[in-house]
Amino acid sequence: MDDFSRSWTALLAAVAGLDDADFARPSGCTGWLVRDLVCHLVIDAQDILITLATPAATEPTRNAVTYWEVADAPPTGEDPLDALTVRLAAAYGEPWLLKFHLDDVGSAAGRAAGLAAPDLGVSTRDEVYTVADYLSVYVLESTLHHLDLIAHLPDAADPPAEGLARARELLTAIAGTAFPPSFSDKDALLIGTGRRTPTESEAAGLGGFGGRLPLVIG
Repeated sequence: MDDFSRSWTALLAAVAGLDDADFARPSGCTGWLVRDLVCHLVIDAQDILITLATPAATEPTRNAVTYWEVADAPPTGEDPLDALTVRLAAAYGEPWLLKFHLDDVGSAAGRAAGLAAPDLGVSTRDEVYTVADYLSVYVLESTLHHLDLIAHLPDAADPPAEGLARARELLTAIAGTAFPPSFSDKDALLIGTGRRTPTESEAAGLGGFGGRLPLVIG
């Protein structure tokens, strides 16, 4: 729960600190500008609010690791929701409108998470999770998107160290194989999800595991 709060709060702060010109820069998500990514974060915040307001009476069916599915290839942008995100981001027009909307729903999502009982069952995607597991999903999601947000903003702050460490733990569990200890948490996440190509020495350290990368999760 604390890792979610730290990661989510840091992500909202990173968006709030963007200059208007930054919204037209590329993000770490292939094909998306920063404005498109911020619009996606608005949708994420809405999903958090909806899920936390959808209690389930049955036992959990998935957890923070089994939530994720590993795809065979990266998204192409042809998915209807991905295409809608780009059009919706453009419709905002002014960056301050996106900032305002994310601060509004994002702050509400953070408050709702803080009020939710960790063991409460909630439902999303026709599956049931405990609140604690569901919010752990968003530690990985928000940490990766924080890295995407600052991919071309060299002076921006990294995600919180605790969130990076927890996100690495989750990605390792999804992969079923540990990343080399020489990898920083940030590098493990970037290389593991295909956001950065490993150097020659990093590729050697990955060994056979490298052939299974990137992990395209969603």
